[in-house]
Amino acid sequence: MKLSTIFRLARVLLHVFQGMAICATVFPWIGLEKRNAHIRRWSTKLLKLCNVTVEHAAGSAPVLNCSMVVANHVSWLDIFVVHSLYPSHFVAKAEIRSWPLAGWLAEKAGTVFISRGNRRDLRHIFKGLVTSLEQGERVAFFPEGTTAAQGSLLPFHANLFEAAIDAKVPVQPFALTYEDADGGSHPSVDFIGETSFAESIVLILNGPPVKARLAILPPLSSDGAHRRDLAEASHKAVAAALGVPVVAH
Repeated sequence: MKLSTIFRLARVLLHVFQGMAICATVFPWIGLEKRNAHIRRWSTKLLKLCNVTVEHAAGSAPVLNCSMVVANHVSWLDIFVVHSLYPSHFVAKAEIRSWPLAGWLAEKAGTVFISRGNRRDLRHIFKGLVTSLEQGERVAFFPEGTTAAQGSLLPFHANLFEAAIDAKVPVQPFALTYEDADGGSHPSVDFIGETSFAESIVLILNGPPVKARLAILPPLSSDGAHRRDLAEASHKAVAAALGVPVVAH
C-alpha cells in the first residue's frame, strides 16, 4: 500500500472516530434538524477525504422534503453521497451493520437494518417507516436489495413501497453514477462479488478522483397506486436516467 494511501486511510479513520463521538455524545440531546446538519457536514468531509466530489446531474428535479427516496445501489459510498446533500432515514441490508466502525456509525445516524427473509423484522420496520414518513421525514432505501455493477440495474423489490402508499407520500427516484476524469464509469467504485468493505476503501483511496453524479428524478404519486406499479415505475425512471436496459421482474 502506498504511503499516501496509508495517510489518507488514517485521516478517514480519525474522521470516523470523530463521527462516532458526535453520535454518542451530541445526537441524544439535539433535534432532527440539527442532527441532519451534522450528518450532512460529516458525510461531505468523508467524501472529500475519499477524493469524491458530488454534483447534481443536469436537469435534476427539486427534492421533496417528505418522500420515500429510492435509488440504485452501487457502493457503500451511496448512503454518504445522499446524506451529503439530503440527509435521510435510510433502510439498508443487515450485513452493513457488521462493517467495522461504519456499521455502528450508520446505525447511530439513523439507518435501519433489515434481514432478508425475516418477515417479523420486515413488519416491525415497515411500521417504523410509515411513522417516519407521516412525521415528515425523508426515508430512503435501495430497492435492488444489493449492490450492482455500474452499467446495470437489478429488478426492484416492491415490499417497502407499500410504506409510501400507507403514509400517503410520493416516491422520488434517485439515480447514482460514479465517473472518472474522462466521464466513464469509475473503476474503483464497484462493490460487488467478494470485495470486502476494507478492500473497497483501499481501492477508492488508492485510485483516481471520483465524481459522484446524483440525478434527482420527478416524484411519483402513491395515491391509489399498487406497490408493484410504484416499483416498476421507479425502476423504469432510474434505468432511463442511467441509460441501462430495463430488466424484467
